Amino acid sequence: MLKEYCQQKVVLINAALKKFVFAQNHIPAAIYEAMSYSLFAGGKRLRPILLMAAADAVGSRGDKFINMACGLEMIHTYSLIHDDLPAMDNDDYRRGKLTNHKVFGEAMAILAGDGLLTLAFEVMLNQPDVKEKNLLLTIHEIAVSAGARGMVGGQALDLMSEGRTIDVETLRRMHEAKTGALFGAALRCGGLLGGATDEQLAALTVYAQKFGLAFQITDDILDVTGQQSVMGKPVGSDEKNHKATYVSLYSLSQAKSMAEDTVKEACEALNVFDRKADILRSLALQLLERSC
Repeated sequence: MLKEYCQQKVVLINAALKKFVFAQNHIPAAIYEAMSYSLFAGGKRLRPILLMAAADAVGSRGDKFINMACGLEMIHTYSLIHDDLPAMDNDDYRRGKLTNHKVFGEAMAILAGDGLLTLAFEVMLNQPDVKEKNLLLTIHEIAVSAGARGMVGGQALDLMSEGRTIDVETLRRMHEAKTGALFGAALRCGGLLGGATDEQLAALTVYAQKFGLAFQITDDILDVTGQQSVMGKPVGSDEKNHKATYVSLYSLSQAKSMAEDTVKEACEALNVFDRKADILRSLALQLLERSC
């Protein structure tokens, strides 16, 4: 069920992304190629899928909100392009391909990220069949989650923490912002767009927090146990960059136990929902089986 759901959504999302990017007339070929290179490099489209699944869970049709979903994927992709830059994480591979700056140069990679970020808001503002008030509310939430109070701020904390000894609370705050904020935006906005009740929105918020934490813990685990051929990027980069992780601050076995407990808590947060939230439950459980 989950595999089929995700495959259907990925096809839908990819088709819409191509439409939105191909519609960008009169832009230099170089920036178009750099934007497209990373956007269509084979991502799992997890954030847009979460948005749609949250809308489905509250009784709406998630695929109606394709513009909002694609905007989230553009923001996520821009963040990856910038994260890989030499001034940031200095990675050579992403999703099994050379990183954007390795192909197009640092300057064009920065501009490709900028182009995707700004295009995201253009696309989201053109989301049809949503009341203006709700549209502005959700886009504001996404902007906050992607900005200095969210993802960008988390990346800043990450950079400042390299080579330093940090405590668990700092690590938690860093990843809540860097990784968790955009997950939270996807799930809360899916709920808001789908007409969630206050109780449902509160449950989705807790689920998002737990999902983001479990995702990060399993990411840290994979950086130790994963295979580059499967992950599409080098393993051991956290150690190379002297970054604190849940594995380094605890241990591999403790991190695995924490991931299991956190996934369980994510699923428990969905107890207010019926079977319509089964996709969200399955997405959380799948984190424990991640290989990439």
